[in-house]
Amino acid sequence: MATTLDQTIEQKQESWLSAKLGSQTFWVLAAVVLACIFLSFATDSFATSKNLYNITRNVTFVAIIALGMTLVIITGGIDLSVGSVLCLCSMVLGVVMHAGYSIEVGIIASIATALVIGAFHGVLIAYLGMPPFVVTLGMLSIARSLAMVASGNTVVFEFGPDQAKLLSLGGGAWFFGIANPVLYMIVLALLTGFILRWTRFGRHIYAIGGNEHAATLTGVPVRPIKVAVYMISSLSAGIAGIIQTGWLGAITTNIGSGLELQVIAAAVIGGAALAGGVGTAFGALVGAALIEIIRNSLGLLGINAFWQGCFIGGAILVAVLFDRLRKFRQNQ
Repeated sequence: MATTLDQTIEQKQESWLSAKLGSQTFWVLAAVVLACIFLSFATDSFATSKNLYNITRNVTFVAIIALGMTLVIITGGIDLSVGSVLCLCSMVLGVVMHAGYSIEVGIIASIATALVIGAFHGVLIAYLGMPPFVVTLGMLSIARSLAMVASGNTVVFEFGPDQAKLLSLGGGAWFFGIANPVLYMIVLALLTGFILRWTRFGRHIYAIGGNEHAATLTGVPVRPIKVAVYMISSLSAGIAGIIQTGWLGAITTNIGSGLELQVIAAAVIGGAALAGGVGTAFGALVGAALIEIIRNSLGLLGINAFWQGCFIGGAILVAVLFDRLRKFRQNQ
């Protein structure tokens, strides 16, 4: 029997609704919205313009790095070094500018440091077959140690003649009162989403995470792409470091400490599967937003901040459980 136009439209609507209801990102977004509504009524300070400004600004540092981390996780890898890479890139920027060089030279040096680290990760993992966990765990220690050496383990807070430019870069609000870090996050998220959805490079990333052996047999350049995604991950940490330096106005050697847990949590909570093959840029933003709202709400509700790790860890477990249940249903 021929299918009518109305039946075709109805089938598409049902499949779209089923896809949304089966999407982890959708439910995390729903949780973010419900949490915001609840906190708006439960506290007097959550919905204030000052608090919302702080939330949107604070979420950007985790979100920007989570965008790069999502690409790595989609390929089936992991990057534990992002917090230390952020610290090292921030310190390189600070030391170079403190020496009297311009902000442009400092940013180039910082970005180059990030790319070299990412390329180092990629070569060891893709070409020498070393486990991503081991390689990036080693760099976690190496990068922070180099940051201490570069600064003499001191606080850097003087950035030479271009200090005002740096502080404006990270702490300003150039357009419509929106914090600059938020604008950078939006642009990077759109770029990452475009790459994943509309480019051959993005399709190859998903192919590697879905089945690396099959991707190799179909002609996907697996090794160069792995190097590229680890370079992007380190680059995202370096960009976040530059922005955070401009926001804080000072650099210490403990900046970014423990950040890797929040970044991985944001990616996983947002729908990226640690087994590879699944993940989106929007999911990384939503996951980062949920983590920041959890952190922000603890103080507003008078809950001890030490519970933050329990809530974030619990959210990771729920996200992984959701992914397992989804795969179980698909295999039935």
